[in-house]
Amino acid sequence: MLLRNTFTCALIVLGLASLLRSSALAADGPAPSEATVRAAVVEALTKQESAEQVAALRKIPVDAGPIAAELLTLWKEGGIYLHEDDEGKITPVTLTGEKDADGKQAALLLLDKSPFKDGEGKPILIDPAEVSGAETDSNIRRAMKDLTDMAALSNPDLKIRLRAVSDVGLELNQEKLPALLERQKVETHPEVKKALEQSIALTQLKSPDDAERIKACTTLGNIGSIPSQDALKTLAAEATKEGKKEVAAAATAALEKIASHVKVVNTAGTMFRGLSTGSILLVVAIGLAITFGLMGVINMAHGELLVVGAYTTYVVQCIFGAGLTLAPFSQSSLTFTIPGMHATGATFSVYFLVALPCSFLMAALVGIALERGIIRFLYKRPLESLLATWGVSIVMQQLLRLVFGPQNVALESPAWLSGSWVVNDIAFNWNRLFVIGFAVIIIVLTWAVLNKTPLGLLIRSVMQNRDMAACMGVRTERVNMLTFGFGSGLAGLAGAFISQIDNVGPYTGQNYIVDSFMTVVVGGVGNMIGTVISALGIGVVDQSLQQILGNPVLGKILVLGTIILFLQWRPQGIFVTRSRSLES
Repeated sequence: MLLRNTFTCALIVLGLASLLRSSALAADGPAPSEATVRAAVVEALTKQESAEQVAALRKIPVDAGPIAAELLTLWKEGGIYLHEDDEGKITPVTLTGEKDADGKQAALLLLDKSPFKDGEGKPILIDPAEVSGAETDSNIRRAMKDLTDMAALSNPDLKIRLRAVSDVGLELNQEKLPALLERQKVETHPEVKKALEQSIALTQLKSPDDAERIKACTTLGNIGSIPSQDALKTLAAEATKEGKKEVAAAATAALEKIASHVKVVNTAGTMFRGLSTGSILLVVAIGLAITFGLMGVINMAHGELLVVGAYTTYVVQCIFGAGLTLAPFSQSSLTFTIPGMHATGATFSVYFLVALPCSFLMAALVGIALERGIIRFLYKRPLESLLATWGVSIVMQQLLRLVFGPQNVALESPAWLSGSWVVNDIAFNWNRLFVIGFAVIIIVLTWAVLNKTPLGLLIRSVMQNRDMAACMGVRTERVNMLTFGFGSGLAGLAGAFISQIDNVGPYTGQNYIVDSFMTVVVGGVGNMIGTVISALGIGVVDQSLQQILGNPVLGKILVLGTIILFLQWRPQGIFVTRSRSLES
């Protein structure tokens, strides 16, 4: 038994070396055909001893492509059966089709996927319970893993190749260094080339040559390799213990450079998160800047208008998907079914673009109904409008809860909002980049509506002096209705985007109503530029304090305290809006 295990281990080592050499050659040569790969797997399956199977697996080219991974996975999961005839010949097969009355199935040859037939050309039916499946042990599974790992180094898919390079480097396995070096010679993609440089240096940290280890430390420090910090700390400790001062000094110097790089990454990441957080605040608060800042209406239902936009996005997603069934009253059998388009892929991802105008229109209609039914009777009565809209918010919460249920609904982000863009280890999430651009577009469009359109002229005239505008023939009630509807529609747009980054439920709006009022008040009531500066400033300060203190709750408390002190010093906010109506 000892001799057999020693022989198996020797074959594994020799086979791995052969595998690494073939990995280098595979980058330039043509990929082997499917028939060649299938023949190699069949050869391995027909061997009797585990060591012989391992040796046969090592002969499979590492650039065998997806077919090799597919066959090896089928082997590991027990999907391959070994049929032995009367003469002792073993034939690897897979089963297909339905079982007959005797529990038997048709079989396909693993070699070429042709039907398995006897000498007379008749199909052979196999009972899975009577045929042994292909088995594996730890040595075979290790050989399979090595093959799939090394084959991934030359995978044409960029993401798979990049992940494979990074994973091999983190193994710190000196035996895989030749394959990395050879892959570096032929790699052309800059991102993968950088990952190869890092993985090679990481692997060289285990080299017995001190000069090579020092060079590797220098390389890792120069590129600011964040994943290498643990390996460098281990190397520094081991070198210090062994009295190798030069190696320890090189590892320590590399760690210092990486720490400096980490500070830059954290600072830039904090600024980006602050900018995106401020943009989210701005998107939420811009509608309130219209209804509260320009009209003077304290609308406590602003958060629920946001939720209307979010739920509208959910409904549009369901229409593009499998449809939606609503049961407004759980105790009754009354249900409403909205059929779905069952769209997939790029067609399904379009749903969010359709949801944006739908969210605006739905929230605007709800806002107009609110203004016509309640708000128009409460102008210049701030306390009554506050209490009335607070009651409306509670009613809307319960209505949304009855229609959509108390639980949060699941929204799936489009593919084009689900990734990130990494620059020098700084991750720029696509959804956060989108909200920044989205906020800019909303601000520009809102400014254009208020300053470059007839409606904007009427809005500004009514807000500055309602009585004088009425004397000039302006239909102030109609302007109030359209203004409130416009602000409510902007809240719906905010809800559409927040649905992609936060949970959507009946009470989601309560998470944003306080921040919205805080942003508008700090910027200056009625001043759009002040709202922009306030939102971005609060976002950057909030993220910075969270990064410095390491405690999000404490960071938010300090932001709130700072805002309170600021308003004590400057109650009008950053910018003071002056008009006849305000001064009176």
